[in-house]
Amino acid sequence: MNTYLVAGIALVVVIVAIIAIYNSIIKNKNAIERAWAGVITQERQKNQILPAIEDVAEEYKTYEQGILKEIVSLRAGLSALSVDEIDINKVTQVESRMSAITDQLNVVVEAYPELKSAELMQNLMREISEQQENIGAAIQIFNRNVEIFNNGIETFPASIVNGILNREEKITPFYDSVAAAGFEYKPQF
Repeated sequence: MNTYLVAGIALVVVIVAIIAIYNSIIKNKNAIERAWAGVITQERQKNQILPAIEDVAEEYKTYEQGILKEIVSLRAGLSALSVDEIDINKVTQVESRMSAITDQLNVVVEAYPELKSAELMQNLMREISEQQENIGAAIQIFNRNVEIFNNGIETFPASIVNGILNREEKITPFYDSVAAAGFEYKPQF
């Protein structure tokens, strides 16, 4: 009777181990899918944020160029005024241009006291860099999950359970051939 009990316990332990290994393979595959979804989410966010930031930067750059042209035009108008010849029409035109430019600058300064296109461009570059870092981090998480999964289906005894029950294939980690081409070193696998 003790032999049957020991055999029964051994059978239960083997079944529990098989179930644990099977569930581990499924869990690790789901982690890979979630990690890849994180990569896609980061890329999607970058693709949505950057064009909006670029549009704002371009609009303000265009606005700054327009104000600069008006100031240059005003300067030319002021230079055209002569001390010797009094022309009320020219003075009125210059004064009206000066007033319009001053009003535009006051509105912009009141609404956006620190707004400058150079700063916007720096912010744009910082945002691009941050988005790329986020994508890089998401890819690292994905590759780590791929490694855990591949180890889980290739190591013993999980490889036997996988071969009989799951039949999952090894997953290839993310690889950038352009980035890899920048290295002379090639690891021997």
